[in-house]
Amino acid sequence: MDGHRHEVTSADGTRIGLLTAGAGPSLLLVHGGMGCIESWQSLWGPLTSRWRVTAMDRRGRGSSGDSGPYRLSLEFADVATVVASMAGDGPVDVFGHSYGATCALGAASLGAPVRRLALYEPPGPQSTPPDWPEMVTAVVEAGKPGRMMMSFLTQIIGLTGEQIDALRYAPRSYDPLPIVSATMPREAVALASVDLAALAEAVTVPVLLILGDASPPWAGEITRKLTAALPESTVVVLPGQGHLAVDSAPGLLARALTEFLG
Repeated sequence: MDGHRHEVTSADGTRIGLLTAGAGPSLLLVHGGMGCIESWQSLWGPLTSRWRVTAMDRRGRGSSGDSGPYRLSLEFADVATVVASMAGDGPVDVFGHSYGATCALGAASLGAPVRRLALYEPPGPQSTPPDWPEMVTAVVEAGKPGRMMMSFLTQIIGLTGEQIDALRYAPRSYDPLPIVSATMPREAVALASVDLAALAEAVTVPVLLILGDASPPWAGEITRKLTAALPESTVVVLPGQGHLAVDSAPGLLARALTEFLG
């Protein structure tokens, strides 16, 4: 992925690595769990042809630092810090996918200077069974992040064996297993108690909620709850897509963003 590498320092002193490319209105991308800046490879071309795009490495991976103890509110502050650093060049739109969408929603609830917010299936307590945090921690501590990643993709994301095989053999510029080991247990714990509706009620900007019509049931449930809680929201459904249209249908996703963000 081409672009300019730079960084900002978050409120707690943690380094947040960034990659910026393109020209036009400012757009921040916030990746999901198991991801990093390189997760946007499929969308990078379509988006940077229209926007000045900045992708961030969320804390604990890639070019970003980390600190402890972990709190989801720290990630909200990270996103807010990046948005504030971009705002000097004009209005900033934000697109968050999966766990990154939850972080982006939290940043907007803090009053980050966001013009418009696009959220693709932010997870919450409904996304996982009650014993999920304990199971994730146990499996990762046993040194089996690959097994945990497969469980996540099948049990939570709802992928079939054929879809997992396609992911396994697809070209990828980074190894997700160290990210799984470092971040999945703490993110599982954080999601178990996050109140997405309360965050949404504090958001004052227009929000696009993106939902795949083949996504797991929790995604539709959360989308409905957010629609009820947000002061101003629009829902777009991606036909034939699940939770991973960032890779499976980047053109479709880019069109949905273009129609909303302008």
